[in-house]
Amino acid sequence: MPEKRTRAIHAEVINAQPRFHQSAPEVQAYGTVTLLPLELEEPVRLEMTEQLNQLLADTMTLRDLYKKSHWQTSGPTFYQLHLLFDKHFGEQSELVDSIAERVQLLGGVSIAMAPDVAETTAIPRPPRGREAVPVQLSRLLDAHQIIIRAARKLARRASALGDDGTNDLVVSDVLRTNELQVWFVSEHLVNLPLVEAQTPSRTAGAA
Repeated sequence: MPEKRTRAIHAEVINAQPRFHQSAPEVQAYGTVTLLPLELEEPVRLEMTEQLNQLLADTMTLRDLYKKSHWQTSGPTFYQLHLLFDKHFGEQSELVDSIAERVQLLGGVSIAMAPDVAETTAIPRPPRGREAVPVQLSRLLDAHQIIIRAARKLARRASALGDDGTNDLVVSDVLRTNELQVWFVSEHLVNLPLVEAQTPSRTAGAA
């Protein structure tokens, strides 16, 4: 092929102009798994990716619930809770990445978009408006309980199926992080005096 003709072909193929408005069929459907040399049978990976995606949807919802609380909290404990909620948001964001990567690692497709998450999560949707601090805290604890219950069930199932990687992720990261956050949040609902300790008053007739 003449050199001039070769240059002309390359000029047509290699071009700095971006290609806009592209579309094509999906390369992998949601709810399927690709074949990978993981020594885990396809039915196991299908079940694990389905349950992990449920856990992922719930974790993404809890993450966003923490950010909502971070923005909207108010009252005398505003500063402390503002910082705590943002810290927990960051930790839940890390869990989101870890769970999503586990789904992909098993050959699945991780749930990603907000409408899909909203259709999938087991955590009730909060109102758009601002809520009182005790309600925010209670709502967060309820969401944690849903995730912890699912995590324990998933960990046991993964272990029974021989999926040690999923079991390790769920126990070491998801479960322990959520348990620790439950402790921090629940302590803010203990009704104790802030300035002066109070002793119980004696009832009439008491010795």
